[in-house]
Amino acid sequence: MSFLRRRSATPAGPDFDVLAMDPSDWPGNLNAGLLPAPDGSCQGLYLRYDLFGGRGPAMIIGNLPEGSPARDVAEGEVPFEVGQLLLALENDEEVTVVGVEDMPVMQGDNLLIVRRLKLSESRVSCVQFDRSDNVLVTIAAWDRPITDDLYALLKPLPAELFQQG
Repeated sequence: MSFLRRRSATPAGPDFDVLAMDPSDWPGNLNAGLLPAPDGSCQGLYLRYDLFGGRGPAMIIGNLPEGSPARDVAEGEVPFEVGQLLLALENDEEVTVVGVEDMPVMQGDNLLIVRRLKLSESRVSCVQFDRSDNVLVTIAAWDRPITDDLYALLKPLPAELFQQG
């Protein structure tokens, strides 16, 4: 995920909390990457959860604030996180969105309206939801369904956790 490396000498982290699974709750390796804008601001943050034993990435969770160019995808195109998951898996098949289903999910005391994306590659699961602070959260998983149990594991991780420098 070298494309996420910052080019400036004084990288900064996001100015928003990141909704993800706590790194200590994951039984594998975790990589995080910032998507920087030319002005040095953070246009998104991606967490890649890899399984132990070199079995490859199992999940990517992205947090994209309002105005992030990575949020702009044409109709039928997959979210950026799905593209990165396929790239990490060295899967170069053409994958498209073939349908979208909205469903209510509880996360603690909050009701989320989750968009479940149906993709042409059935081994990829993908969901998206908007947070109250207009950050779009996308979860893409390989060869595993995304169940309601996952939402209970999501928690805000402070932006300071992702500061570089």
